[in-house]
Amino acid sequence: MEMYDDAVLDVFLRDQKQLFDEEVASSREEARQFLEELMAVVVDSADEVREYFEEEGVDLGEEEAGNILEADEVFEIGDGRYLIVEG
Repeated sequence: MEMYDDAVLDVFLRDQKQLFDEEVASSREEARQFLEELMAVVVDSADEVREYFEEEGVDLGEEEAGNILEADEVFEIGDGRYLIVEG
């Protein structure tokens, strides 16, 4: 399965303004190219979201760790996966 499948691309297209002030993509192909440029990551669980930020050196306190799924950079796909876009 490719990293940026239709479900991932559709969620990003729908919710991109949670992270960016204006639309950065208007089609699946533009979204795919944009996510590839930023090296966005798709992870399989909330635990993997936390692990990703820890590996990136983001120091998460207890409160932040509990709310990390609500960060602007984190997009919930709806099937247990999450897209992480560092803009």
